[in-house]
Amino acid sequence: MSTYLPTIKQLQYLVALHEHGHFGRAAESCFVSQSTLSAGIRELESLLGVTLVERSRRVVRFTTLGEQVVEKAHRLLREAEELSDLVQASGKPLAGTVKMSVIPTIAPFLLPRILPRLRRERPELKLLLREETSHDAVESLQHGRVDCVLLALPFTTGEVEMEHIADDRLFVAFPKDDPRDPPASIPPAMIDEGRLLLLEDGHCLKEHALAACNRPELRASATMIGTSLHTLVQMVNNDLGLTMLPEMALDAGILNGTDVVARPLKSANAKREIALIWRKNSPRSEEFKLLAEELRAG
Repeated sequence: MSTYLPTIKQLQYLVALHEHGHFGRAAESCFVSQSTLSAGIRELESLLGVTLVERSRRVVRFTTLGEQVVEKAHRLLREAEELSDLVQASGKPLAGTVKMSVIPTIAPFLLPRILPRLRRERPELKLLLREETSHDAVESLQHGRVDCVLLALPFTTGEVEMEHIADDRLFVAFPKDDPRDPPASIPPAMIDEGRLLLLEDGHCLKEHALAACNRPELRASATMIGTSLHTLVQMVNNDLGLTMLPEMALDAGILNGTDVVARPLKSANAKREIALIWRKNSPRSEEFKLLAEELRAG
């Protein structure tokens, strides 16, 4: 009895539908029409002789078996991608396509400095960038949607290899006319918990800032509202409170044109570690180490 083997394309369609929960958005992510994606999944179901997706006008719901198939599909697609990586890694290093996720508190400050040099010195490298929070970026890495992730540690990453890029100090930013006239470096005890503004949940910088302060009451009292560091700076500039900023954002000029002052946080662990991570035992490990060297040189 012959057994039908799903195609890579069919598995990609199924995984995309599971990720987006919508046929139209899934089709866009696969660069095909909605009818093509839908037909591919129906063909998969027909040849397997099972229902993987329950369809209605408003809801796309995966069956229990469908969820199990998606989980297996993630692994198969990742293996297929690593097979391609193995072949690519045998050629010239840092050539071809590398898909990299970068977290929002790094991307706008580090990449503008690095990318022009990479384009100039590594013309055969095609770096495809995806901006995601740390949680989403690590998930993308584990599911094979990206090859590597540039993020800030500490953060739970699972089984990965990594290369240190830089230490990034944390600073306290406040209006220049602050009546308390803060000292050259600011101890955590001096931070007014009622005025502290932080990024909303999902951004690891919030956790790094709170851990550096080591004051449990800050977690309960701080206003976690900012969607970006630029938003927080504007709020501080309008005297709505104070915030924490990484040194790389200051070096990139995030305070230019504002009346905001920043001074280093006086704490034993007032920093985050910038690192490049990738899947453990990836056949492209040496290539990612070279990429880390390029990032450090930037």
